Amino acid sequence: MPHEGSEQPTGDVYLLFAHEAYHLAAAQEINTSLVPAASLLHPRVRQPDGARIYDRLTRGRQPGEIVPLATLTHELDGGTRWPEVGDWEAVTADLLQLIRDRECDALSLHLPHIARALVCSGPYSEVRVYDPAAGRYQAYGPAERIDVLVEVGRQLAWAEAGYVL
Repeated sequence: MPHEGSEQPTGDVYLLFAHEAYHLAAAQEINTSLVPAASLLHPRVRQPDGARIYDRLTRGRQPGEIVPLATLTHELDGGTRWPEVGDWEAVTADLLQLIRDRECDALSLHLPHIARALVCSGPYSEVRVYDPAAGRYQAYGPAERIDVLVEVGRQLAWAEAGYVL
């Protein structure tokens, strides 16, 4: 987990955030977006909030790291410190508008319900889903969340290589 202090910002970090679903013309539902951290610095993103979130997002990370918004919330004491950093709701709304206006690079995703719930939960959280066929709950936790992030990373690599997903 990154700590505040002297760590330098890392380039090539990505922000993953869920949002209200929308549909592109004749395409599947989009409910999650992945953007390069530098998108937070765009002039159409609320500032200085975007720059402060960028700073928090990139410090102490690994190049190519995909960081869900929920991870930042976890790192900010469960969200109690968001007011010190910025209005994440306004910033992600601005990012979503940039994506829809095609003014920033983004990977628009349709994550299945469980995968989306996992990236919307903290890194150590558990998502429990009732399986009516088995008559019991199934738990999904940090390992499955990592699997989702690995899959998003794979989709990003394919998109960056020019393949259509």
